[in-house]
Amino acid sequence: MQRAPLAVVAVLAATLIAGCDDDTTTITSSTPPSGAAPAPAAVDYAAWQAGTSEPIADKLYPQHGTAALDVLHYDLKLEWQPPKKLLTGTATLRIRPTADAAQLKLDFKPYTLDKVTVDGAVTEATVQKEKLVVPAAVTKDKPVTLVVAYHGKPTTTPIPSHRSDVEPLGLTITKEGGLWTMQEPWGAYTWYPANDQPSDKALYDIAVTVPAGWSGIAAGSLVTQQGNTFRYRSTDPMASYLQTLAVGKYKKVSAKGARGIPLTYWYRPGKDEKFLPSLKKSPAFISFLEKRFGPYPFPTGGAVMVDSESAMETQQMITMGGKGKKFDRAYFEEDVLHEYAHQWFGDSVTPSTWTDLWLNEGWATYAQFLYSQSVEKYSDKELEDYLRRADADLRKRLGPPGKPRAANFAESNVYLCPAAMLKELNDALGDEKFFALGRAWVQSNKNTQQTRASFTAFVNKQTGRDYTKLINSWLDSKSTPRPA
Repeated sequence: MQRAPLAVVAVLAATLIAGCDDDTTTITSSTPPSGAAPAPAAVDYAAWQAGTSEPIADKLYPQHGTAALDVLHYDLKLEWQPPKKLLTGTATLRIRPTADAAQLKLDFKPYTLDKVTVDGAVTEATVQKEKLVVPAAVTKDKPVTLVVAYHGKPTTTPIPSHRSDVEPLGLTITKEGGLWTMQEPWGAYTWYPANDQPSDKALYDIAVTVPAGWSGIAAGSLVTQQGNTFRYRSTDPMASYLQTLAVGKYKKVSAKGARGIPLTYWYRPGKDEKFLPSLKKSPAFISFLEKRFGPYPFPTGGAVMVDSESAMETQQMITMGGKGKKFDRAYFEEDVLHEYAHQWFGDSVTPSTWTDLWLNEGWATYAQFLYSQSVEKYSDKELEDYLRRADADLRKRLGPPGKPRAANFAESNVYLCPAAMLKELNDALGDEKFFALGRAWVQSNKNTQQTRASFTAFVNKQTGRDYTKLINSWLDSKSTPRPA
């Protein structure tokens, strides 16, 4: 998520969010259950083993996601028809049940269901209160294949936040008939059935068919473009909030980053050109981060411009908003670096629950401050003084970062306060040991979900010192902790 402390002058707003409709519409599959189900074809689920997770219930937002299912792989075939504002999709989910159950239940906005099958057998399904309910009994650790064909007009979901850049999240239709989405802490379910929570990471294949002259963009690597169909693949597991979809009359710029990493910048002619010079600095931003935190963790990278006031760390393809604010190049470039920093902190290493959002935003915000400091040349004392002033104000208004409020998702306390904690840890360890800690954290925990407990244990083991009190006080105290 975006966090743009442009200079050491003021507490700035923050970046993504989301909320939940109370939609009680029930939609039933237009295809009735068949009498005799065909014998399911043998499926080698080992092909998606890298998508294995250990989902847990999210206490902050228990209405989204489930711990009963581990989605290994999403295969999404999508078609967008702008004149009709019609999204047609077929979602094939490879699922490992984590418990015996009488039904499958996933997050999903009400679309018309055209056909639903489980292991090849047609079944009845309903969408009730934004849950896709499939009455098919499943057995723990015995994978199944769920296929959902659907169509309809996308709608967004509200956001539980008071940020200045809040917008309805999920799949958004532009006035030109294009699409874009940001979906943190949820919103993926507005365009495909999903286990929409951070603790279930999965592999993805996405094919997007669009009108001639348009482009379809998703997270992951662009594998092929055949006619008007764009195909993307993610071979590193991804939480649903890190997926993205953008459709419009885009042009792309190809580049190379550090160590030859392919980079792609998607922009709309006549609308986004002013952002291109900053996007083209991506190799330098990634090199800045690699020097501190180790190799960029994915095979490709890049950015897509959309009509948002915010920005988002969507995996391998960051989403940058170009709407609503007077263009400030330095501010925008700090945002770009912030979202790239999340590729290490949040995308590769993901928090298990939204209570630990600070684990993403603290690191990305501190990396952003380090970059800002390298450009603007302010002193460590100026940074320290600013962070402490900001921390004191934010704790008073929003509470400590380790105990976020459900109604205040991704507000500034989970950015600035943990960044101040990391600054103190940096001061205690010195640069060499601190950046060694950051590199080791990311590289040894690649493609996993982590918690405050695992982070604290890792810090103590890596440094050979007990920093439990420092970490807990910065995450839980109602007032700014005293310097160590």
